[in-house]
Amino acid sequence: MIEVNELTKRYGGKTAVDQLSFTVQPGRVTGFLGPNGAGKSTTLRTILGLEAPTSGTATVGGVPFRSHARGLRHVGALLDAGQVHSGRTATAHLSALARSNGISPRRVDEVLHGVGLTDAANRRIGGFSLGMKQRLGVATALLGDPPVLMFDEPVNGMDPEGVLWMRRLFQRLAAEGRTVFLSSHLMSEMANTADQLVVIGRGRLIAAESVRDFAARSTRLGVVVGTRQAAELATVLSAAGASVEPEGSAGAEKLAVTGLPTDRIAALAFKNGILLNELTSRTASLEEAFMELTADSVEYQAGQPR
Repeated sequence: MIEVNELTKRYGGKTAVDQLSFTVQPGRVTGFLGPNGAGKSTTLRTILGLEAPTSGTATVGGVPFRSHARGLRHVGALLDAGQVHSGRTATAHLSALARSNGISPRRVDEVLHGVGLTDAANRRIGGFSLGMKQRLGVATALLGDPPVLMFDEPVNGMDPEGVLWMRRLFQRLAAEGRTVFLSSHLMSEMANTADQLVVIGRGRLIAAESVRDFAARSTRLGVVVGTRQAAELATVLSAAGASVEPEGSAGAEKLAVTGLPTDRIAALAFKNGILLNELTSRTASLEEAFMELTADSVEYQAGQPR
């Protein structure tokens, strides 16, 4: 389990993390989301003891990570796949870590096989693609067979097969009862992988809940209506106070309606002699909910093209 309690980290006059509190439970994949500059990397580094908190605590298994004498046996982490010695082979890199953490040399071959790098085991890491380095980073995280795993943007540089493999790996690790904490900017992948979310902005907690509950907080909940009388229906619904927009590609006879429930839409259509061929409740996607609920926390916002 990972526990962050009132964590604050300042760099001079800048506050990167501001009284942040959350818990990451075992047995599920917990996604860590936030706009650029939200404090995600600082939080992960503080959990791992790479940064000292200004105040508050971050613990793994009830104690600070630095209290674990053999770190890789307790926490496996991939923060930056490029932070490896390019002149070493994959086997040499993992063997050195295994030796320093009291891990059997046999484990090196096991994790290399598990991430699909057996054939590249004796190649120098400098010749690896980014996707291969990501796989090596995962092998490093798994080396000590730890109960807690942390990954920062692990699917960067991965091809579709690699992304699917990563997704299944994270879900399998969680199913084994491990704590899996995963940071990513890929909303579609997070929606397919994570069970729970921790969402932060400007260093502060925005949400700590299930993916479903987070998406349900969006005001973009609405109804998709299909009809051959789209223009007429749009006028009727707008007059009743709804917000109406075309749904899908240009020319499609569907409307996205917010502000009115399905039964009210159906009643208005019937009253005005408008035939409906679809009336479906619509929930916001994770990406839509994220963009809406973190809008006030975006530090670097691009202007509109002129």
